[in-house]
Amino acid sequence: MQTPQVQLVECPRDAMQGIKTWIPTPHKIAYLQSLLNCGFHTLDFGSFVSPKAIPQMADTAEVLAGLDLSRTKTELLAIVANLRGAEQAAQHKQIKYLGYPFSISENFQMRNTHQTISESVHILKEICALSQSSNQQVVAYLSMGFGNPYGDPWSPELVAHWVGKLVEMGIEIISLSDTVGTARIESIERAFSALIPQYPQVVFGAHLHTNPKHWHEKLTASLRGGCRRFDGAIQGFGGCPMAMDALTGNMPTEKMLSHFTAQKMETGVSWMAFEAAHNKATALFTQYT
Repeated sequence: MQTPQVQLVECPRDAMQGIKTWIPTPHKIAYLQSLLNCGFHTLDFGSFVSPKAIPQMADTAEVLAGLDLSRTKTELLAIVANLRGAEQAAQHKQIKYLGYPFSISENFQMRNTHQTISESVHILKEICALSQSSNQQVVAYLSMGFGNPYGDPWSPELVAHWVGKLVEMGIEIISLSDTVGTARIESIERAFSALIPQYPQVVFGAHLHTNPKHWHEKLTASLRGGCRRFDGAIQGFGGCPMAMDALTGNMPTEKMLSHFTAQKMETGVSWMAFEAAHNKATALFTQYT
């Protein structure tokens, strides 16, 4: 019997971007290098967005230049929010994935990228065209994938509609996002159970924000729905600053790893290398908060 495999995406960008104290570029490079040693499928390492919006990520190009990628199989992902950012990312061939935050909530899309949904569709089409010429791949983060706390219309049918639109653009990796950590367990399982069989050519991921009490039930609901790609951050650092619950952060990578190990699911991650990275995370995020 074949061992089930999962794709783990470690997200230090999501963990660091909300920290107001400047983290020196060499410290970022050292931490990311430790993560590249672990064996993650993908590293969400930085973003090409306005420094005014996300000051902490202003040195993403410098960080990238300082990384040694010669001994890692981990692929790099950078977040972009518009065509200009995608053009910057496209200049760096070490980056395989361009991550774009696409919300089916008009309210949240304006908060997050200062664009309407209609404008975002147009931008995303341009980014998809660019990615083909730059030999990169677009990952669409569909925020509000499991519900909408902002009062906009939401339904499973609406999610399915927008997933269909993303697939029509040629996007083959779609990460459903529990952006502010409010998703219900049944909504998570139902979404993946409905979408994954409908689009077998698409890799569906889960970008789940959670408080410490609910990580396990959200993770297992995703697995029951058929999801095999998961975003996380060591110790749950980061998460959406607009979440109501101060304890809500990213899905803790160490807890996911423990769960997958117990379930005999293959992650490709070396526990020894991960422990070293975990120690670096503790030191970094204790110093810079």
